Amino acid sequence: MKLIAIDSAFSSPWRVPAWLLALLLVGCASQPVQDARSAAQVRSELLRLIPASADDRAGWATDIQAAFSTRQIAPSTANLCAVLAVTEQESGFKVDPVVPGLGRIARQEIDRRAAAKHVPGFLVDAALWLKSPDGRRYGERLSAARTEKQLSGIFQDFIAMVPLGRRLFGELNPVHTAGPMQVSIAFAEAHARDYPYPIKGSIRDEVFSRRGGLYFGITHLLGYPADYPAPLYRFADFNAGWYASRNAAFQHAVSVASGIPLALDGDLLSPDAGFGDRPGATELAVRTLSARLDMSDSAIHRALAQGEQDDFADSKLYARVYALAEGIEHQPLPRAQLPGITLKSPKITRKLTTAWFARRVDQRWQRCMRRVGKSPG
Repeated sequence: MKLIAIDSAFSSPWRVPAWLLALLLVGCASQPVQDARSAAQVRSELLRLIPASADDRAGWATDIQAAFSTRQIAPSTANLCAVLAVTEQESGFKVDPVVPGLGRIARQEIDRRAAAKHVPGFLVDAALWLKSPDGRRYGERLSAARTEKQLSGIFQDFIAMVPLGRRLFGELNPVHTAGPMQVSIAFAEAHARDYPYPIKGSIRDEVFSRRGGLYFGITHLLGYPADYPAPLYRFADFNAGWYASRNAAFQHAVSVASGIPLALDGDLLSPDAGFGDRPGATELAVRTLSARLDMSDSAIHRALAQGEQDDFADSKLYARVYALAEGIEHQPLPRAQLPGITLKSPKITRKLTTAWFARRVDQRWQRCMRRVGKSPG
């Protein structure tokens, strides 16, 4: 995640009895669960939950239910409301929402990316002056683009048609998230093996569809096990990456144990680091504890490399760091907290954070739960 970490308030320490934790997590785990309700009953509940302002509510209900069934995720009210809350936050139930000023934003991003790749500006201008298959120049189509699907189509066309287009501009498509849940296209491409629909064009094209955007968005939101005390942390993970909330809490424990301040961004290893590169701040802080942890630097690195997996929480490193930190604090430390991340995107014009996103979605989730008389607590 190439994002800027900011300070965030630590979550209050918590200790939840096992029976209460089970109740809190009903519907929030992604373990395959056989729900007693039929597909028709799930769709019926969705029709009660989807806002009346959404177009083709029956179509939304069908695509959401199909994704839950294919992914074998329990279609509990809590889970259904989680999907609806993210969709409402990200697109307002628009399959391909309009982005104000998209053409201008896209050109600025193209110029920035071209400069980073040392592509001369005159070459970009010359390429955009060429005529596209619909008779308009690529630059004209770019200026007229109003949705991300239109913009992505321009670039895919451009890359395929313009001489040397893929070589020069293959990585300059500025659209990286798409669809009604704004899921990462790279994530979708990495999780496309069990995609249940015929692929029309490419996975990128599927993400722009309602069915594809919902399928991959639901996979990203609920398709992994996480023992969080509240859905709030899944909403943060949806924005920052799987297990970012757990990892941010672990970074807090590392900071307590080592005395070294850390950016609580959920990245346990430097995301862009290659073989032989200097370790990141979290790894260096953990290494200062190596003697007390009774672990070598290489063992620490291997454990941190599990940071995007469920079993990191079962690792020796995880347990020993918390034991050290809780011995210092003389109280349990949280196993989840909102990552301190400032969101960066050409579309974002004000300072927003992962915590802001998670809380906004959580408010929508709570309202959804109350619509059917469910207590969100």
